[in-house]
Amino acid sequence: MIKIVDKIKELKVGDIAPDFCLPDKDNKEFCLKDFKGKYAIVYFYPKDNTPGCTTEAIGFTGILSELQKLNADVIGISPDSPESHAKFIEKKNLKVTLLSDLDKKVLKSYGKWGKKKFRGKEYIGVTRSTFLVNPEGNIAHIWPTVSVKGHPEEVQKVLLELQH
Repeated sequence: MIKIVDKIKELKVGDIAPDFCLPDKDNKEFCLKDFKGKYAIVYFYPKDNTPGCTTEAIGFTGILSELQKLNADVIGISPDSPESHAKFIEKKNLKVTLLSDLDKKVLKSYGKWGKKKFRGKEYIGVTRSTFLVNPEGNIAHIWPTVSVKGHPEEVQKVLLELQH
């Protein structure tokens, strides 16, 4: 279990989601504001091609068409390069949008980059987490730390609840 030692920023449900523009696997810029009018599932993950991150990305890919029917898109963000994302997407046949936050500005603006404790050791890194941003650009739900097994389905359930 990863414990957050230092919190950089605490976002709350109802807050305006910090806007960002980041490159995708093809170095094409994606901005959060481009998703206005639909839900954005923004998830932060530590590293491409690692077991937990792969499970999460495959999970979101598996239900992506169902999420899109609910007017939602999935955006994964990590400090990996666009080239790393391209290899990860190709290797695992992913359909979600992965964005590269090399300078960690977006991770920091969401409070998901900082000191962590894992198995008794401190290190600096990404807290695996998810933010559901509503069509108006406000945070509708936050999963401050995520256990990957079943997480995409949990996000889908909350999305359904918010729409009914």
